[in-house]
Amino acid sequence: MTHYEYDVVIVGAGGAGMRAALESSQRSKTAVLTKLYPTRSHTGAAQGGMAAALSNVEDDNYEWHVYDTVKGGDYLVDQDAAEIMCREAIDAVLDLEKMGLPFNRTEDGKIDQRRFGGHTREHGAAPVRRACYAADRTGHMILQTLYQQCVKQKVEFFNEFYVLDLILSKNPQSAKKGAKVSVTGVVALELATGEIHTFSAKSVVFATGGAGKVFKTTSNAHTLTGDGMAIALRAGLPLQDMEFFQFHPTGLYGLGILLSEAARGEGGILRNSEGERFMERYAPSIKDLAPRDVVARAIAREVREGRGCGPKKDYVLLDLTHLSPEHIDEKLPDITEFARTYLGVEPHTEGVPTYPTAHYAMGGIPTTVNGEVLRNATETVDGLYAAGECACVSVHGANRLGTNSLLDINVFGRRAGAAAAAHAAKAPQPSMPAHAAARVVGIVERLLAGTGDASSPRPGDIRSELQEAMDRDAQVFRTAESLTHVQAKVPGLKERFARATIQDKGRRFNTDLLEAIELGFLLDLAEVILAGALAREESRGGHFREDFPTRDDKKFLKHTLAYATPTGVTLDYKPVVITKYVPKERVY
Repeated sequence: MTHYEYDVVIVGAGGAGMRAALESSQRSKTAVLTKLYPTRSHTGAAQGGMAAALSNVEDDNYEWHVYDTVKGGDYLVDQDAAEIMCREAIDAVLDLEKMGLPFNRTEDGKIDQRRFGGHTREHGAAPVRRACYAADRTGHMILQTLYQQCVKQKVEFFNEFYVLDLILSKNPQSAKKGAKVSVTGVVALELATGEIHTFSAKSVVFATGGAGKVFKTTSNAHTLTGDGMAIALRAGLPLQDMEFFQFHPTGLYGLGILLSEAARGEGGILRNSEGERFMERYAPSIKDLAPRDVVARAIAREVREGRGCGPKKDYVLLDLTHLSPEHIDEKLPDITEFARTYLGVEPHTEGVPTYPTAHYAMGGIPTTVNGEVLRNATETVDGLYAAGECACVSVHGANRLGTNSLLDINVFGRRAGAAAAAHAAKAPQPSMPAHAAARVVGIVERLLAGTGDASSPRPGDIRSELQEAMDRDAQVFRTAESLTHVQAKVPGLKERFARATIQDKGRRFNTDLLEAIELGFLLDLAEVILAGALAREESRGGHFREDFPTRDDKKFLKHTLAYATPTGVTLDYKPVVITKYVPKERVY
């Protein structure tokens, strides 16, 4: 076992982690730990764009962006955080441009901007061009650009180091109110050797991404298993608003691979089996460019009511055929290739089969606007920060607007990195306790020690059952009955997981071990998602309860805080920050 000491340790090398690293490494000794090679991080899968009120194509203002974000999040957005994000968006885009990101350009050389769902500029207006983009590979370009800058700045990467535990000075739940709880460091498994390492740090930044693999049909990569969220939960910290999960309306039918909202931003139309542009009935003013939760429910309802397409009538069509092939190929090259490769459909002449796919966790580790992690509704953990999809600041509320995720990682990744470096400049180097790696050693050795015979539960089987149950009972539409049904399955799955063994007993690049550990995180997060969803007896944004179909601001205009305890998940709440925008009916 090797021990390392750094001023700042960043966990995760996606957009948020590398943006944080660019800030912190200018001022402090920084290490980035990532279970993937950095350029394979899931930021690279983001297609459509990054929002900023640049006014390069048409008149816009950051305050309209704030309003659209708050309204799009069904008024669960903390408005002070949204204002910071939208105001700093302009500089965030310009920073990336100066780093060399190849944005698409207008004829006069400015950064081009396209329309995206829910970005409307003002009350009742048509969608505004606010998304800065690089074809349909914007996230890929951001990831490559940030990595190049990190290499230039000599950021120290520990690639394929899988962080499995967070060490704090004391248990946050048992610490008295007002008592100081501070970060000590992290424990990581080196995938290449199977060795366990400890890293002490004055500051730790979690930027570990989402948890879409808790569902079966998802746009998320196989590795997005909510590691950082689950590690924080196991360390005694709360998770915020985990019941709010976004189901992107246009996943490739049967696969979940994402077809970006950029396709509708460029003029794509959703049609049912009757050839009807059905979004005119659900969002008369902005139609196919309504926020994602609205469009996802509309698609699911069309299928439910028998207007789906195909032999099973279980999808709708994304129609691009009225656009010129040259326009499609220039603006949407990846999306169209996905349709050809995976479904054998030619988008120039045929509609593309689509259905909602689990896409984005609005909830996560609660933070302040500077990325400081909260241990309860008001108190922070000294030296611990989070940014990106694993964090909840909360700028997305109950439903994230498209293009605000790439913005979020850049604005709050930068803020978290700067705050982590500032804290490290004045904090002493913590001492790692002798027993720090004990929990990780126990997890790894238990999984490696089993016989792996046919009678032992298989992690892959457990994972499949969890994902199928979440897809069936906790997806676009939810009820108390459906949520209770899947909730009742989770304890049995966890009990089987406690007895599960793996077949590969090797230490080097043991993906069998890796996926078993990830399953443990997914089971913990499923419990939290379900507990919050059952308790929230209203419909808001991505959380739609058919037995409580209306929004209830009187009872539920508040953030959920979920804690893991020996007796199960316990819930608390904290208020939503409201500044300018009073909650009102959300119509499009």
